[in-house]
Amino acid sequence: MKMDLNSIIEKMETGDQDAALTALQAYNKEKSQCFAFNSQEQEERERLGELVLGFLERNLQPSCHLACLETIRILSRDKGSLGPFTTRHAIQTLSRHAGIAHGEGPTPEIPDLDVIVEALKCLCNIVFNSEAAQELGAELRLMAGLAERLKQCHERQWSHEVRFFDLRLTFLFTALRVDMRTQLAQELRGVSILASALDATLGLRWLNTFEVARADAEDGTALPPLGREETERAMEILKILFNVTYDTNRRKVDEEEAATYRHLGAILRHCLMSTADGEDRTEEFHSHTVNLLGNLPLPCLDVLLMPKVQQGSTEYIGVNMDAVNMLLEFMERRLDRGNKLKETLLPSLNLLTESARIHRETRKFLRMKVLPPLRDVKNRPEVGNALRNKLVRLMTHIDTDVKHCAAEFLFVLCKESVSRFIKYTGYGNAAGLLAARGLMRGGRDPGLYSEDDDSDTEEYREAKPHINPVTGRVEDEQPNPMEGMTEEQKEYEAMKLVNMFDKLSRDHVIQPMKLGADGKMTSLETADLERLAQQGQQESDSDDEIA
Repeated sequence: MKMDLNSIIEKMETGDQDAALTALQAYNKEKSQCFAFNSQEQEERERLGELVLGFLERNLQPSCHLACLETIRILSRDKGSLGPFTTRHAIQTLSRHAGIAHGEGPTPEIPDLDVIVEALKCLCNIVFNSEAAQELGAELRLMAGLAERLKQCHERQWSHEVRFFDLRLTFLFTALRVDMRTQLAQELRGVSILASALDATLGLRWLNTFEVARADAEDGTALPPLGREETERAMEILKILFNVTYDTNRRKVDEEEAATYRHLGAILRHCLMSTADGEDRTEEFHSHTVNLLGNLPLPCLDVLLMPKVQQGSTEYIGVNMDAVNMLLEFMERRLDRGNKLKETLLPSLNLLTESARIHRETRKFLRMKVLPPLRDVKNRPEVGNALRNKLVRLMTHIDTDVKHCAAEFLFVLCKESVSRFIKYTGYGNAAGLLAARGLMRGGRDPGLYSEDDDSDTEEYREAKPHINPVTGRVEDEQPNPMEGMTEEQKEYEAMKLVNMFDKLSRDHVIQPMKLGADGKMTSLETADLERLAQQGQQESDSDDEIA
């Protein structure tokens, strides 16, 4: 039977606790899956919200508290009915029932977990939908209350639901309020708290300073997938950590912070090597891990290479490359999907680029995988299904960020050598990055790269004199279009071409450019054109005199 809001309100206004409880339970059951509300009943919903909050203030039995909180959770889905729940008094009441009110003293010995979970769900809805509630959360220092409970990550009294919604509310505050994000990161030492929570969630044991393993894993055996609940909590922690560390790699960190981030990096390496229940869940888990790794200070990325080489590990020049190889495979999967490349591909691509820039072993390993010795010189660099071909295709992508990151990755693997970069990509594909860096004349960017050999294959050495540097492949010989023309015909065609360029320039269809002394492209002004034309005329007159 459909519940009428006015009849529920009437029963609650009588003060009869049993009748009110029955009415609320029936309403909650009917509306449990309701996410669309009748706009004509907004006033009634607001009045019901006020009455329910009043019931929460009374010393009632837990079942009534639970029914009231379930009703608030349902009503708080409607942005138009949030008025009663966005007052200071309402947020204080809900945070007290959630057990996160700042300065409320110790938690009862036997807390009602169902009530805590419902109150947290209510706060999540209200904070997500209301800026006023977000501001009140900051004023009431709810982040401090959440941090206190996050510190209790090893205590068994808290259920998965309590832990999960603690994390969800923390994520919302850090995503929506910069001041609360800063408070958690700095005042409350949130990175250490969250790293400990992630450690506890994954059930880790430390083998040494920067190497971890699952406590339930036996040496030499494959790790079982993470459970659903553990995966859900771990991903919430990763999202919060991403929020509070978003600017870390753009500022200098002290020794204590660096140690904290290396500790966290070791846990993230374990996350990268772990699986969840199902491919999609694993992909999502790894995605959050990669996003967070990209926020760590660059010197701390050396933890990816820390573990000792073991049987079955991906080894290169004596270094464990399991994590780097996993990142490369993850990046290629994202590349193959081709969806929203800026959001899905760039985090892993940037991470690989920076890791290769600062770690010689990583760069040499990635170069072996991505830019193996060149053998195919008959096809353009962008043609084919090898990873190099896919990345070269991205160098002309319509999205500027995507093409810049792809070019930067390959340029770093070439040790920022222009000649080597052109060899693997072709001058036409490389021109954008070279122009931006002022390297159109060739040369090399200054860098801290070792002088390892770039040995050419026999196929490449034989074909090298015939490779077109612009396209990066051996071109078929083309007939000379001027063959059989007289000198007058050649001059006529040349002037015709000059006039066409001149018209396009005057109509602002193209902008003539020249290569400056700094290796960058600059506009070719009218005076430059006149000077070039004059030089050409002088050369022509000189040829006539010689003739």
